[in-house]
Amino acid sequence: MTAAATATVALLSLSGTASASASAPAPALPQARVFMVNPVQSSGDQTLTDGKDGADAVPASAYATASLRNLDGSGGLSGKWAYVRSDTGASAKTADAGSYTRADDQFEQVMAYFWVNEAQEYLQGLGFGSELPGANNRAQAVRINQWGADNSFFTDKKAEIRFGKGGVDDAEDAEVIVHEYGHAVHNAQVPGFGTSPEAGAIGEAFGDYLAVEVGAHADSTYGWPRNADLACVADWDSVTYSAAPHCLRRIDGNKVYADRVGEVHADGEIWSRALFDIRGALGARTADRIIVNAQFGFAPDTSFRDAALTTIATAQRMYGTGAADAVRNAFKARQIPGIQ
Repeated sequence: MTAAATATVALLSLSGTASASASAPAPALPQARVFMVNPVQSSGDQTLTDGKDGADAVPASAYATASLRNLDGSGGLSGKWAYVRSDTGASAKTADAGSYTRADDQFEQVMAYFWVNEAQEYLQGLGFGSELPGANNRAQAVRINQWGADNSFFTDKKAEIRFGKGGVDDAEDAEVIVHEYGHAVHNAQVPGFGTSPEAGAIGEAFGDYLAVEVGAHADSTYGWPRNADLACVADWDSVTYSAAPHCLRRIDGNKVYADRVGEVHADGEIWSRALFDIRGALGARTADRIIVNAQFGFAPDTSFRDAALTTIATAQRMYGTGAADAVRNAFKARQIPGIQ
């Protein structure tokens, strides 16, 4: 294994304030080497390639050292909001999490734990699980590199996420990890969500949007560089199947309702652009509180029209007419039927 220098990032512990009688500081949290979202995004280098999982294929500057939070103390990657159910190769140990590189199978395990935890912490920070209902506020099971194809998915049969391998292993890209977590959030909010083509497209769109949003929040919180387009999803995972600048999909496209083709990922770009516009109009925090809270009111087979009307009504209830008008305008710009 090639040792890689890391950029050290100071992260805040979530432990409570020590009482006046406490005589010793809280123990330090285990440290892990992770990608700052993904290597293409942090470096801006569109020429990076997978290099057969080689450690030298990615610059050392793409890594950061970060705290693993909310662990259960077992010594493995198991905690309050995430746990690795199974994996390929030896299971990662938290004591060694700061030494793994992408050449190690354990690196993807660490990435999955860190970024699933990060995504739920982001939702918690928006008030979900406290002033608002919890949105998948449970330990999310993940399986790493056990799907023998370059694809990942959430399955509601076991409420788990399975990350694939091939090309860039999917769990090396934080935006792929968080995209799949978005499906888990939707299913927790509305069991069985996505039973119609338009509901399926909304699910893909929310996964893309949440991936971008959690990555952007992490960059801002930890001072990580972002040298690629914010609206581009999965810049690293897509190096093997897209032209530069690499993107799996974008959330700032110009598709409208009439551009639907009946494929959920393609049609999702209509909905994700609306979400991105709501963010632009209201700011990330207000937009995301509305967007996620509205999803509790979706039906499993919701249409674009019904989901848009529910989101507008949620904005009105939470923040008033100005916010509702901003949400309405975002959906109206996508020419969604019934939005005036």
